[in-house]
Amino acid sequence: MPITPRFTKRKLVGLAAVSAVALGVAVPAASAAPSAPASKSTSAKPTVVLVHGAWADGSSFAPVTKLLQKHGYKVMNAPNPLRDLKTDAANVAAFVNQNTKGSVVLVGHSYGGSVITNAATKTPRVKALVYVNGYAPAKGESTYNLTGEKPGSLLANPHPETVFNFVQYPKGKGDVDTYVKPELFRKVFAARISNAKADVLAAAQQPLALSALKDTSGTPAWKKIKSFFLIGSHDKVLPPAQQLAMAKRAHGTVKRTGNDHLAMVEGPHTVATFIDKAARTK
Repeated sequence: MPITPRFTKRKLVGLAAVSAVALGVAVPAASAAPSAPASKSTSAKPTVVLVHGAWADGSSFAPVTKLLQKHGYKVMNAPNPLRDLKTDAANVAAFVNQNTKGSVVLVGHSYGGSVITNAATKTPRVKALVYVNGYAPAKGESTYNLTGEKPGSLLANPHPETVFNFVQYPKGKGDVDTYVKPELFRKVFAARISNAKADVLAAAQQPLALSALKDTSGTPAWKKIKSFFLIGSHDKVLPPAQQLAMAKRAHGTVKRTGNDHLAMVEGPHTVATFIDKAARTK
């Protein structure tokens, strides 16, 4: 039933201007959804595997996880190291293949969408892909490229040092970790949350390797697996027009919401309901 460095400055400018496209941040526990969903179904349900975006951990989906578990779903958070697309996808694929049983619904937020697009080509039990304000690249496309194709992203900034903090990490071979400047979180990623909550999100960042945004996708899983796209109409990171274009070429099911980029924080009930819809699709 449904439920309700070594990089040059020029390279840094080119890459970092859109590095926040991958944002998916750790969040505190959310209150219960305002309306009660339907009762649990006794039928078998697929496992829901969640893949967070950059500067996050599994708690970015905590409010959604709570709702899905309440209504009978087994929910798991796959590891997403945020190092490079190939490695991140391989980690998710290994997790699904070795740590789940039966059918799986694979859910990716933002950069996590790029990850599931590649991971699911190696996970035969995945029955559906769900993109929550997520990237669904075609072969040869990168998260970086997709962000700039259509206007509307506040992170397409020619002066990345005004948007990001950079830390060159050990053995990074010239790569850098990226952190979004805390004062920008609320405006860009979730304008409908309080300043206090935005401050918590900013403090919980896990870094994204800058080079990951330039990594190009392999053959996309959405060519063979049913896909579902939850598109936030107020997303200021990944332009809604770009999300819709990706959904159309994937022949995906689309739902528009009034949320910003962090739909899981602003509208967990809507996100959980949409995942349930994907899980019930034959």
